[in-house]
Amino acid sequence: MHRYRFLLTRQWVILTLVALLLIPTMIWLGIWQKHRYEMRSTRNHLVAEALAAAPVPVERLSSPGHAVTRTEKYRRVTATGTFDTAREVVVRRRVNADDEVGFHVLTPFVLTDGKVLLVNRGWIPANGAQTAFPKIPAPPAGRTTVTGRLMADETTAASGIKEIKGLPDRQIMLINSAEQARRLNAQVLGGYIQQTAPEPKGDTPELLSDPGKEDAPLNYAYMIQWWLFAAGVPYGWFVLVRREDRSRAEAAAQPSEEPATAGV
Repeated sequence: MHRYRFLLTRQWVILTLVALLLIPTMIWLGIWQKHRYEMRSTRNHLVAEALAAAPVPVERLSSPGHAVTRTEKYRRVTATGTFDTAREVVVRRRVNADDEVGFHVLTPFVLTDGKVLLVNRGWIPANGAQTAFPKIPAPPAGRTTVTGRLMADETTAASGIKEIKGLPDRQIMLINSAEQARRLNAQVLGGYIQQTAPEPKGDTPELLSDPGKEDAPLNYAYMIQWWLFAAGVPYGWFVLVRREDRSRAEAAAQPSEEPATAGV
């Protein structure tokens, strides 16, 4: 084994330690990508099931103070009542499908029993200064039936959007039913809905697109990639050791291969 004593040199000790650190790190990254794949696959499955289910009255799934669950999120619901445009607000810094910055229009929808459902009617552009309350197209007047996707209350932790104090009048950063219940002094159903019907007619807010699918297969590919890298580290280390050993053996044999010099 004396031929491999070079492994005890400073250079090779450092290289070996780096290799030993890389293997568990890459295995952990593969496990993390596996968890991401499972999480995204579960989310895609829940969204697909929710969107495929038949619409139900919103009060079957939500009530004042209710926290919308993962299995309830994106469920299609219906509600009958009237829009209260006098107390609607806009949600700042929201983008549409083309990444244009604007507002979401959040309008209280008073149900037939007096409770309030928050309805995100869609996106409008931010024309001019965002400190002024924008001009908002009116919703249908009178008794109306709306359909939408049930959504959970927004939080900074889930959305990454920071709550800001001192905003202009009737502007908010996050949609939160508890805060809106205090503002409206009413019984507000937990969560809110993203309106999908009635369809827009003329100058109305742009309805929000469906949530789509997250790219779970990409995380699966990354998982395989990291684990292949982890398997490749010891193989690469072994190849380098063999190459170093061969180079040293060739260098040691070099003087003996030189032809003998004739005596004078």
